[in-house]
Amino acid sequence: MNRILVTGGAGFLGSHLCDSLLEKGADVICVDNFFSGSKDNIRHLSSHPYFEFTRHDIIHPLFLEVDKIFHLACPASPIHYQINAIKTVKTNVMGTINMLGLAKRIKARILLTSSSEVYGDAKVHPQPEGYWGNVNPIGLRSCYDEGKRVAETLMMDYHRQNKVDIQIARIFNTYGPRMAVNDGRAISNFIVQALKGDPLTVYGDGSQTRSFCYVSDLIQALIALMEINEFPGPVNLGNPEEISLLEVAEKIIKLTKSSSKITHKSLPADDPLRRCPDISLAKKKLGWEPRVKLEEGLEKTISHFKDKLSIQ
Repeated sequence: MNRILVTGGAGFLGSHLCDSLLEKGADVICVDNFFSGSKDNIRHLSSHPYFEFTRHDIIHPLFLEVDKIFHLACPASPIHYQINAIKTVKTNVMGTINMLGLAKRIKARILLTSSSEVYGDAKVHPQPEGYWGNVNPIGLRSCYDEGKRVAETLMMDYHRQNKVDIQIARIFNTYGPRMAVNDGRAISNFIVQALKGDPLTVYGDGSQTRSFCYVSDLIQALIALMEINEFPGPVNLGNPEEISLLEVAEKIIKLTKSSSKITHKSLPADDPLRRCPDISLAKKKLGWEPRVKLEEGLEKTISHFKDKLSIQ
């Protein structure tokens, strides 16, 4: 049986990944410091015979014996990663060095969840893996953007210099149950606002686009990527169906049957105007593409937030 370490395993993505790995018969060690993860996300696993939890901050070394490492630890929402920008950089850089050091010592394969943020405010559309990005190295988002870029650099250097077995996934906007109420990203914000009857906050005129991938599709891709041996990545993982944020807000008002109106605020600094993955590499190498349609995924996510907010 595979022993698998999941850093950030109590987070939105990490907890779904732990579920899927356990379903596949793996022995899972979940590590989290609860900076943006939550005990609620993994409470249902506490009595699972093949699940164990360790509270630990990966900016400090970790000593374990495992076969594979899914390295997800890092707050992914601008609200969370900007609260403590230095901590975000440390998690991306020192945390990744510690995980790569562990992988090197125990000869484990390691997968890094990098981000579409490495492309910044992209000048190429849709974004292929070969695009180097357009990132502001001193902006408010750079603790995360540049942190992920350095994490990718470290992965490739450990691979080239120390022959560490790596995979790099570049994740585009993902949504679904277990997103935090205060997550701060578009879909969770819109749903919470709509359910409370508050105005939905759209930044700018709402014409900026994103492409939203439902969590179950993304987890399937991460597990598939961990299994292939051909190349280290990076591989874009996301949904290539682009949609404007204004359209998403309108769709959520309709699905929640909310009386909320839409309100506009000024666009945050360095907010990308278009974000959409070219997933031809993932299709070719993994035989993967997203299956869950936006409306179906939104309904499941709305139902999660209704439970969270105790709304009937």
